[in-house]
This record gives sequence, C-alpha cells and structure tokens, in this order.
Amino acid sequence: MIVRRRAVPAVLAATALLLTAGCSSGGEGGPDGSGRTGTGKAPGASAPRATASVPPAKGSVRVLRTVAEGLRTPWGLAPLPGGGLLVSSRDEGTISRIDEKTGRTTELGTVSGVSPAGEGGLLGIALSPDFASDRMVYAYFTSASDNRIVRMRYDERRPAGEQLGAPDTVFKGIPKGFVHNGGRIAFGPDGMLYAGTGESGREGLSQDRTSPGGKILRLTPEGEPAPGNPFPDSPVYSYGHRNVQGLAWDDRQRLFAAEFGQDTWDELNAIRPGDNYGWPEAEGKSSGAGFHDPLAQWRTDEASPSGIAYVDGVIWMAGLRGKRLWRVPLNGTSASAAPQAFLTGDHGRLRTVVPAGGDRLWLVTSNTDGRGDPKDGDDRVLEVRVR
Repeated sequence: MIVRRRAVPAVLAATALLLTAGCSSGGEGGPDGSGRTGTGKAPGASAPRATASVPPAKGSVRVLRTVAEGLRTPWGLAPLPGGGLLVSSRDEGTISRIDEKTGRTTELGTVSGVSPAGEGGLLGIALSPDFASDRMVYAYFTSASDNRIVRMRYDERRPAGEQLGAPDTVFKGIPKGFVHNGGRIAFGPDGMLYAGTGESGREGLSQDRTSPGGKILRLTPEGEPAPGNPFPDSPVYSYGHRNVQGLAWDDRQRLFAAEFGQDTWDELNAIRPGDNYGWPEAEGKSSGAGFHDPLAQWRTDEASPSGIAYVDGVIWMAGLRGKRLWRVPLNGTSASAAPQAFLTGDHGRLRTVVPAGGDRLWLVTSNTDGRGDPKDGDDRVLEVRVR
C-alpha cells in the first residue's frame, strides 16, 4: 500500500527516468547494458573509489578496535555527515547516536509504532538525500499490522531521548511475520529509496508482483513508485526473493543484494530491474527458465547473510548463523574468485556492515537477537580494515 505524498518534482522525475534507462545484466538500472543510474551518491556512505582492475583473489581483514559495546539488538547503522553513527535497536525500538571516537552512546528517542516480535521490530535506517537541510532519518519497522517505512526529523538541539520527531509514514502494507521481514533500506546513487523485503513466511507472495513481500522496492523519497521502475505504477524493482537484508552499489552504480535461503542455499545477487530471482521455485542456482541465478551462494550454516558493503571491487557480506565476514571479489557482476571467509566465530553473529571510508568498514554484531550464544558476549560496533 502506498501512502501518497507530494508529487515528485518534474526535474527529479525526468532525471530518474533517464538514469534508470541504463542497466547492465545483473546490474542496477535499465536494460541497455550500461549499468549506469546517475552521478549522485548515497548519503552517509563512503564515496566508492574507481577500480581500474579486478581485485586480488585473496584479501585480508584486521579488527582495528571496538568502537562501542553493550548494545541491545542493534540492527541498522547510518554514518552521519561530519561524524557519528546512528544505530537502531530492533527490540527496544530506539535510535541512538554513537560517538565513533569515544564510544559514547546517546539515545535520540523511541520510534513510536514499533511492535517487536521474532525477527520484526525496528530494522534498517537511512539518511535522507537532503539530510543536511531536512535532517530526516528514514526507518523500516514492524508495526502491529505490517512492515512500513517512516521518516522522522532529527533535532540534536533537543534533550537526549527527545531528538526524534513524530514518524511520518511514507510507505506501508509490507507483509509482516514472526520471520522474514526483510528490513534493509538505502538510498541509491539515483536518489531513490530502495527497500529489501521478506515474504513473511508466505512463499507465494514472492512471485505475486502485486504484493510488496519478497521484493526489492524502489521508491521516491516520498514513497511513490520511482520513475523508470520496470512495472508500471508499481514500487516493485525485482521479485522472487525470500528475505532480502543486504543492499549495496558498486562504483558503476550496479545494485547487489544478499538474501536468506531456506535449508540449502543463501545468495548474493546482482540485481537487474524486473528480473525474477526464483523463490520459492528456485533456491540458489537453478536450471529453471526465466530465473536470475545468484553470483555466489553458500550453505545456510556458513552464511545466513544480512548486511553487505562494497569497497574497492569487493562485496563484504555479514553472516549471522555463519558468524563470519565474507569477501567476494567482483569482475563486473560476476565473482572473480571464490568467496573468502574472515573472523569466523571471533565475534559471534554479524548483522550489518557499512563502509567507513577508505579501506575501513563498520561492523555490527548481533548476539542479543535471541539466536546468539552468550559466550559470544554483548553486541558491539567494530572498526575493521579490509583489502
């Protein structure tokens, strides 16, 4: 269900139509093979550095420090321009700000309407493309009736705990369940809002293009179907997904997504608008006609992927059940070498990974989500160096 807001400005609409007209096979954008969607960059994310060649087959990871600890069910992470990290708590329904230099954590406020249960609650967060002027924070959460996307004004001049304005719903009606709520949101290089959703345990929704469940959605910042989407007047960008929780763009503005499989294969996919990624007819690579195969797949006990990030030709993928960070070097929209695992079991379940500038990542653990092992400790944000 779409909550109507103001019309998209004509210039933005025309620009988006031009941007989404170009897309490579397995890439973000349109069908002409260019893979290009625009010249902007997502707010709060590090500007990708152009990669002139395929990255090395093998890489390395080094944990530099613990940025903050003692977090409760952290889920989404959004770096602020000028410093600071916003982190959402799935079960507490709060957003807090972490000083990445001192580790001090300050609660901004509680997001009203969040109804946590199972895998649902306050999930992904993202900053408005115009955050410098509008101070809007977007959030994906589970309510009493659905999953939805809202936006709130962040006013750091107000007292701690009262810095979030009332949520304004921009999109609602995403199916909710005890499991498979999706939840990752991100603004793409084209300035549009992308959301990874789950099928809430109802497999048939993934192939139903009239349902927002089991999809990647592409919306304007006001929650309208974005201009240039593959299906007329629809927010659906790609379908046939089971539970999408990772979204990232490469330096040619091609979209990649991670999703949970069922019992056999988890997936990393290169996303092409309008393509069918197979669920529930296919899990992992398949011979089924009309399905877009993943560029990499893992046994579910090795991955159960959530967040992903792109740095210098490599997708980094956080694993929950797998308790590891996967490195997938790319050649275009294909893996150029076998995925490589790091930090296996060192920090427990890994939920979110976000570029931190240069060769660094912010990495969020998820040991207090009800499925973690107490021996893995509390939840924290780590700074890691990668190559």
